Amino acid sequence: MPNRIVVKVGSNVLTRDNGKLDITRMSALTDQLAWLYNLGYEVILVSSGSVTCGRGVFKSNRKLDSVEQRQLFSAIGQVKLINLYYDLFREHSIPVGQVLTTKENFASRRLYLNQRACMEVMILNGVIPIVNENDTVSLTELMFTDNDELSGLIASMMDAKALIILTNVDGIYNGSPNDPASHIISSVKQGTHLQEYIQNEKSIFGRGGMASKCFFAQKVADEGIKTIIANGKRENILTNLFLHPDNTPHTEFVPAAQPASNVKKWIAHSGSFACGAVHVNAKAADTLRGNKAVSLLLVGVTDIEGDFEKGDIISVIDPNGNKLAVGRSSYDSNEARANIGKHDIKPLVHYDYLCLE
Repeated sequence: MPNRIVVKVGSNVLTRDNGKLDITRMSALTDQLAWLYNLGYEVILVSSGSVTCGRGVFKSNRKLDSVEQRQLFSAIGQVKLINLYYDLFREHSIPVGQVLTTKENFASRRLYLNQRACMEVMILNGVIPIVNENDTVSLTELMFTDNDELSGLIASMMDAKALIILTNVDGIYNGSPNDPASHIISSVKQGTHLQEYIQNEKSIFGRGGMASKCFFAQKVADEGIKTIIANGKRENILTNLFLHPDNTPHTEFVPAAQPASNVKKWIAHSGSFACGAVHVNAKAADTLRGNKAVSLLLVGVTDIEGDFEKGDIISVIDPNGNKLAVGRSSYDSNEARANIGKHDIKPLVHYDYLCLE
């Protein structure tokens, strides 16, 4: 396996059936991450569990709504969570650092690069970054879908060669996991559609589900990063994935042969951060779909929504109202509106900064 890896540990992996934190499991996973670190792998950990930690150590005397609960329990629980990781990794003489982030930190190219630089210097100095969403300040509409999305963004941002998503099932099944006739889909190649196999149930203790894991796993694999979904509750799961992959149940999403550029990776994940939208005519839509190396010209634009600045991420909408692409605008919204339909001027979105959905 490659040198830099991101491991995402979900809430269902770290939580017992009674809703309490499974410290034994946490310790076992830490031992395996330390084993990878000592083999020379650059490890980044994306860990859920702060809300579970908070609920386990604090009981409020007041009635709280869902946002207040998340803010309160994550603020209290994140302290316990990072201290547990600190103590567990210290037993292996491995330093760790906390990285709390929000969706807004990925929307701005400047904040994105600053965040990446911080994590790069941690890795350069032998420190394992432990990443989680900063639930204390994330509003509902600005939250990540779940930590599956966050782990994909981190893997992409940090040029990881592999992303391992640990959940409480062995992988993607071709039927219900409870059906003895079902079996695990061990390999998902580029362009494979899995909708018929995916159930949309949310996890018990986390925000995500298998549909979310598949969506982000395929997105990350499309950028050239190998992605694996495996059962984090299996004994020695990480060790076995590296030493005995053929005998360890998991689903691997085969990466694209040609990795995307750093800017393209950022843009590919930025659709939900779009500051505006442009509508294009049928000819422009067909041209974009038929040629990956083509820019979006203003001559094909029919309408512009929202207010955005030069350099902001915008969505591209086809005549049927479907999202066609996302890209980095070369104009602000006022300039773009003034130039709708014009020929022989610079593109609204250059192909170097355009990603088809």
